[in-house]
Amino acid sequence: MTIVTTERLSLRPLLPADAEDYAAMRFHPEVAKWLPPAPGKAQEGDFVALAHTTIERFIVSWQERRYAPWGVFREGKLIGHAGLNYIEQFDGVEVLWSLHPDAWGQGYAAEAARAALAYGFETLGLDRIFAITLEENRASRAVMERIGLTYRKRVDYKGFTDIVWYDIDRTAYAERMSSAAR
Repeated sequence: MTIVTTERLSLRPLLPADAEDYAAMRFHPEVAKWLPPAPGKAQEGDFVALAHTTIERFIVSWQERRYAPWGVFREGKLIGHAGLNYIEQFDGVEVLWSLHPDAWGQGYAAEAARAALAYGFETLGLDRIFAITLEENRASRAVMERIGLTYRKRVDYKGFTDIVWYDIDRTAYAERMSSAAR
């Protein structure tokens, strides 16, 4: 499992001990409205159990694929998750992020997503990485564009029909990094 440090953030795999803090972020009403329902059923208030299930799924992905979403930490506090996630329906790897509303609007999503793209292309050697979101999620679409992804199409995903797809391939990523270094 890989730990990445950016200018302001620490990205590390989530651990079972993070479940309570993760549940507070993932199931916050302002966050949950943008995300597909978590797998499994939860009784009202049983979000920590769902967080444990998600964290276990991430741990398995780290072991099998060498990637999964990281926990995003700022000054030691969990503020969200970001990273890479395999989506079987699309047979591809997405870059994703979700942050607690207290962390919105400060550039953390783009910072974490850039680190995930670098890890995916430079360390794992992936050929293409995509991102999806609800069409009306203007904030996430702005992050997608800020990190160099290009709008390609609309897709259906987990019962949602208003999903927009952005992506970038390894060549475009390398060109973007080369021009940014100049």
